[in-house]
Amino acid sequence: MEVENNGREPVAGEAFFNREVPPESLPRYEAVALNRAERSFAWYQIITAIWFWPLVGLASLATSYIPRIGFQSPVWVTAILFALVIPGLIHGWLYARRIGWAVREHDLIYRTGVIWRRTIILPFTRIQHVETLSGPIERWLRLMRVKCFTAGGMTADLTLYGLSADQARQVRQFLLEQIRDKPAGSRDHDED
Repeated sequence: MEVENNGREPVAGEAFFNREVPPESLPRYEAVALNRAERSFAWYQIITAIWFWPLVGLASLATSYIPRIGFQSPVWVTAILFALVIPGLIHGWLYARRIGWAVREHDLIYRTGVIWRRTIILPFTRIQHVETLSGPIERWLRLMRVKCFTAGGMTADLTLYGLSADQARQVRQFLLEQIRDKPAGSRDHDED
C-alpha cells in the first residue's frame, strides 16, 4: 500500500494518492456561460440607492437640531451625503449588470462586483440549508433571493441576488434535491 506524506491512512484495500495537479490542467470556471440578473434588479438597486443616501443625509442634518448629541454636522457634510446619490445610482446599476450565476453538476458559481470582482464557487456537498426570500420592493419587481447555508454558519455563505421568483424557486428546488440525494458519508467534513 502506498501512502503519501499527508499522514492519512488509506481505506482498507485502497491506496491513497495525492498527486499534484499542473495549473494548466485545472478546470476553467471562467468558461462557464453565466446567467445574468433580471433587468428589474437594476431598478431594485436604483430604488434602494435613491432612499438610502438621502436618509443618511437627513440623519446627518438632523444632528444639528437634536439637543445633547454633542455632534454638530456641518452643512457641507450633509451636501456631500446628498451628492452621493448619483454615484450610488450608477454603482447600483453597474452592480446589477455585473452579477452572474450558474448551476453546474456539482457546484454553484456566483460572480459579482463593480470595482473589486468576486467569484464564489460553492460545492453542493457543503450546502446544508437553502431558503428563498424577498422584501417588499423585490416582490413588487417579482424578484427573489436564494440563500445557501453551509455547516457551522449562522449566516448565509452565499446569497444569489437578482433572480426572478420562478428562477429562485427552481434553483432552490434543484439545490434541495442535490443535497437530499447525497448520502451523509459523502459530505465534506472539516477536521481540525
